[in-house]
This record gives sequence, structure tokens and C-alpha cells, in this order.
Amino acid sequence: MRILISNDDGYFAPGIEALAQALGEVGEVTVVAPERDRSGASNSLTLDRPLSLRRARNGFYHVNGTPSDCVHLAVTGMLERLPDMVVSGINHGANMGDDTIYSGTVAAATEGYLLGVPSMALSLVGKSPDDFAAAAQVAMELARRFKARPFRCPVLLNVNIPEGPYAALKGFKVTRLGRRHKAEPVIRTQSPRDETVYWIGPAGAAQDAGEGTDFAAVADGYVSVTPLQIDLTHSGQMPAVTEWLA
Repeated sequence: MRILISNDDGYFAPGIEALAQALGEVGEVTVVAPERDRSGASNSLTLDRPLSLRRARNGFYHVNGTPSDCVHLAVTGMLERLPDMVVSGINHGANMGDDTIYSGTVAAATEGYLLGVPSMALSLVGKSPDDFAAAAQVAMELARRFKARPFRCPVLLNVNIPEGPYAALKGFKVTRLGRRHKAEPVIRTQSPRDETVYWIGPAGAAQDAGEGTDFAAVADGYVSVTPLQIDLTHSGQMPAVTEWLA
């Protein structure tokens, strides 16, 4: 099985190294990731300049672009054969609820899905997670399941793993995305040149974290697996808009 790996933390991140090592036990791995941290890049593509592809000493490829750039470049131009799976991560921190809109980790997997390749994004949930062993084992198990029983059509899975040892995980739960409160206000500060500058504030607390959500599953010690789709059409508002335009 051919597996394309990417992320949004950069090719040097410990999460992607742990992921590549684990999935190397399952198939043939190629890593194409951003040359620097591109967290929050969402699904952006670089269209105003060319992209460069370079190979690091560890064999990982890095691109001077976004996570979506990396997967798009690899699938549509770099790789001689289409990968069987795109895996993004392991992200340093959660990607649950509204996080998925902004997440570069999820965006890399989304790009694979849009190009017709089954894809999943993996994130390690915790205040300061630094041990990726359990998350890497989860990735290996999911990849082995896919290899044994591949989906009949492309899927996009968003996976969040609680922090802690693998033995402490209670299992897997298929979930829906929860919702957060609106983000905290921006943080105003002064630059060294005495200019007022602003930092984007932290994400808000969970608003919808009830039974069945990714927030609830992770809080209960389960690996959350959420199937995502890309249809943004608000079907419920179509009659109201039709009447408004009449």
C-alpha cells in the first residue's frame, strides 16, 4: 500500500516523524510536508508564485507552501502512481469541532480526498502533548484496517486521540463534530517599534460537547473518528432564499 504523509507543523515536527515510522510498517511511505509551521493555513493553495520541492537528509520532502500545496503537488505531479491513502499529522493539539475549518492538518487530508484518495487527519489532544507513541499506534491500526478492508469510495476521516498511553484508550467512537463558543478576543500588544499589533486569541471553549460529539468521545478516553464531507450547501435555507428572490 502506498501512503502519502503530510502535516501543517512542518517536515521537522516530531509528530510526522512518529507517523512515518509507524506507517512504514504498513506500506510504502512518502512524506511531503511544509518547510515551516503552517498551522491555521486551512485549504489555501499558493497561486501567486511557483513552489519548490526539496528533500531533507531524513528522506522527507518539503515544500515552500501550504499543507494543501504539499498534497496537491505530490498527487498531481510528483508521484508516479496515485497513493492508496493520504494521512495528515500527527498534529500537536486537537482539531475538533470548528477547529476543522481552520486546520491545516485537516486541509492536507481534505486535499487528498478532493483528488479522489481516501484520507485521514490525526491529532493528539492535550495541553502540551509530546509523546506521540499512542497516536502513532492508532494511525497504524487504522491504516491496517484500511489495507484489509478498503472503502469502496474516497472517505475523509478526522481522528482525535486523547493524550496518554495506548493501553489507556477505551477504543474508537464514530462521532460528529461538536461546536465551540466564539473565539476569545484578539490580544493587543506593542511591537519593539512601539506599534500596536494584534495576536489572534485562543479558540473558545466547547459549546456543543454532548453525547455523540468528538469533544465528548475524547473527554471519555475514546479515539474520535469523524467522517467529513465538503458539501457547503445549506439545503435548509434554499426555500427561504428562493422566496426572497421571487
